[in-house]
Amino acid sequence: MVAFLLRFSVTVTLAGVVAVTAPLAQAAEAAGKIDRHALVTRHNPHLTAVDPWAPLSVGNGEFCFTADVTGLQTFTDYYHAHGIETETQARWSWHTNPNPNGYKLSDADRPFTAYGKTLGYPTNERSPAGQWLRENPQELPLPQIALVRLGEGAAPIATADVRDIDQTLDLWTGTLTSRYTLDGALVTVVVAVAPSTGSGMVDDRGGLETPAPDKLAVRIESPLIARHRLGVRIAFPRGYVLKTKNNPALDWSEPDSHTTNVKLVPGGQKLAAFEHVRDGSRYFALLSSAEPVEIVAAGPHVFTISANSGVLEFTIAFAADPPAVPPGAAAVRAASAANWEKFWQSGGAVDFTGSTDPRAAELERRVVLSQYLTAIQCAGDFPPSESGLTISTWYNKHHTEMIWWHTAHFALWGREALLARNLEAFVRALPIAREIAKGRDLRGARWPKMIGPDFRESPGGNPLIVWNQPHPIHLAELLYRNTPTKETLEHYRELVLDTADCMASMLHWDEARQCYNLGPPLWIAQEIYSQATSMNPCYELSYWSRGLQIAQQWRERLGMKRDPEWDRMIAHLAPLPQKDGKYVALESNPDTWDNKDSRHDHPSFLMALGQLPGDGVDRATMARTLDAVLTTWDWETKIWGWDYPMIAMTAARLGEPKKAIDVLLKSDGPNNSYTAAGHNKQRDDLPIYLPGNGALLSAVAMMAAGWDGAPTHDAPGFPHDGTWVVRSEGLHPLP
Repeated sequence: MVAFLLRFSVTVTLAGVVAVTAPLAQAAEAAGKIDRHALVTRHNPHLTAVDPWAPLSVGNGEFCFTADVTGLQTFTDYYHAHGIETETQARWSWHTNPNPNGYKLSDADRPFTAYGKTLGYPTNERSPAGQWLRENPQELPLPQIALVRLGEGAAPIATADVRDIDQTLDLWTGTLTSRYTLDGALVTVVVAVAPSTGSGMVDDRGGLETPAPDKLAVRIESPLIARHRLGVRIAFPRGYVLKTKNNPALDWSEPDSHTTNVKLVPGGQKLAAFEHVRDGSRYFALLSSAEPVEIVAAGPHVFTISANSGVLEFTIAFAADPPAVPPGAAAVRAASAANWEKFWQSGGAVDFTGSTDPRAAELERRVVLSQYLTAIQCAGDFPPSESGLTISTWYNKHHTEMIWWHTAHFALWGREALLARNLEAFVRALPIAREIAKGRDLRGARWPKMIGPDFRESPGGNPLIVWNQPHPIHLAELLYRNTPTKETLEHYRELVLDTADCMASMLHWDEARQCYNLGPPLWIAQEIYSQATSMNPCYELSYWSRGLQIAQQWRERLGMKRDPEWDRMIAHLAPLPQKDGKYVALESNPDTWDNKDSRHDHPSFLMALGQLPGDGVDRATMARTLDAVLTTWDWETKIWGWDYPMIAMTAARLGEPKKAIDVLLKSDGPNNSYTAAGHNKQRDDLPIYLPGNGALLSAVAMMAAGWDGAPTHDAPGFPHDGTWVVRSEGLHPLP
């Protein structure tokens, strides 16, 4: 298969981030342009004490290294017990447990009957087959790299031993520098990650190319190193403790169930090649040092690294196949700095300097840190999990209904190449999606919900979720809006048209009402209703109209005739359900405003005029619905971090900028706080939630740059009462 290179006005650099291309690069600093260096660096995370809720990460979109205040992963257990675990992850590193029973997806089927047809959907997650299929494949974590005291009788380093902490993550260079005293001596640790060379292209077999090695550079300076009192411990975990679905601990049990081999390459112990193998999965770690180091086995899967001078400096290359010798640590830091500068100088920026609203500085901080976090964790060749590459949640599988919130902002912020990199996984998976459609008596391509890199569905309610289905169409349209070329149309042609064809085949004609129904069965975005009986959910109906209309536009752009069946469906979709002058979640159970128990989880009907432009929406009805959500929704029982920006988008489109900013920065609602590192914390078992960061960026881009049909004044989604000064550049409006 021929690889495809999309000619955007921005291109992916070695970091997997973007650089302005000539000749489209704007001329040098013009008067009035945002000082991007000042904007970014004033939000550099800076810690002076141990904060287990704020480990700091360096990464490149495919690979991420998360450190505690020592600059390494010295306090992993403490951070896991009290906040966020420190791990090393790569999006290419996966493991599958043995399957001696030969479980296949149909073994988790349950029958669902609708419209005179009975089909099996793999919803039985609690069966042995269902549990195995949910757990596999799962992310295979890379080694833990920690500081360790050396010498006979050396005690483990405790958090209280680290004093005078001064740790800064320089966002402009992607460099984490940690200074502190330990045992009366100064310790300085500097870490950085090399740019990614992952291309997102495909090989002749239709699969991903072997990922290029990911490179981590570490430099440690301290008198303790020269005295052989301090070194580095590298430990290879078995995987995760899978009895815990979200935020599991690293698994150090059963050392005989996996192997770690080390080969010291001749040359004064400047090179050491580690190979870790568990079942059919393996990865390599090649350590390279400019000066000789001593590597000693300290237990099963555990090694210590020490040096004779006051500096211990090395680079480790991680890869699925044996990697080449990585560059030196200084070269990695230089490459990181060059590529992060390109990232920040390209795409969009928003500056709130001069605002008198006391919340402006915090919003600006969240925006800057969210750009960094999504770039290092959501810009790989396989779409991210909801916790990215920091910890494991849902076995680190990708949830396709969240791909919009993970990646749409890349297009809105002028970094569409990073969205394209994610969407390429869907292009590659079209044959799989077509087979799923056939198995469910549908046309086109039906997208699974909870997936590993094989795109195989995971049992649970997942197969009945439908709001993931239009996402590839909407995201392809965002790419086309930024780059309206024939090449864009041709590349995503099958993705858009096959996805829409499946959407059309999921609708059912109701002769009595003379309209098309969506469902049953289905599981709506507000995941509290019966999957067997749900029909005509508000948000999903509006999204069906929007998705089919976009697909018709693509047919016309491609020189094709409009599909008459699709036009009939658009014209005769069931109306958006409402009751007593307000929209409700779904037609089949319109109890949203009658039953408090139905007023928690996502108020998804608001997305019909928020994320979407409002197909089928009456604005007055939506305005009443928004007010009802703001005043009577059960925020405490269950609400998610991305709901706040989503609600703000609806308020903005309704011409209510004060309501938009108030809900965006709502301080008395759960799951709307952001740590010192910028992470959107949810409940304790979900301490990292990247859809919140992505949704925030989409909402702010929309509020600052507008949307189709928005008022023509600047920043239409922000209050115009003098409290907000909004300067933006490089942003794109939302449809």
